[in-house]
Amino acid sequence: MTKFRTLTLIAAGGSLALLLGAFAFQHIGGLAPCKLCLWQRWPHAAAIAIGALALALGNRLLAWLGALAALATAGIGIFHTGVERGWWEGPSTCTSSGMGNLSADELFDKIMNAPLIRCDEVAWSMLGLSMASWNAIIALVLAAIWVKAALTQD
Repeated sequence: MTKFRTLTLIAAGGSLALLLGAFAFQHIGGLAPCKLCLWQRWPHAAAIAIGALALALGNRLLAWLGALAALATAGIGIFHTGVERGWWEGPSTCTSSGMGNLSADELFDKIMNAPLIRCDEVAWSMLGLSMASWNAIIALVLAAIWVKAALTQD
């Protein structure tokens, strides 16, 4: 396996692991995501798709897009960390949805009884860092791996 393929696999696999971890915290751990948590997931999904495409085509230029996706989620994670720590304001509509196919009455009841998932509260932390902070740190490492993949000459 070439160095490009190995690095691309590690970078895209890292995004996959983070995304699966987020879903595990949500569906197994019962930690509903806030709006900013959901925003952090989309660039990881993009990085996974970019990685698959880069591996299939062997195109090193796609690794730059992977780096951009990793930097995007890192940026959102840094912003979210700032919101959690009170450094700046977050979105005024920081709530969680997930209503599915409900009737109007069921939807109304669900909305009225749904807990507000706030972006400025830390739901889980490890070593003093929230999930948003860990996402930002790991995503920056993944961005560096994407850049290294883009620059390999094998």
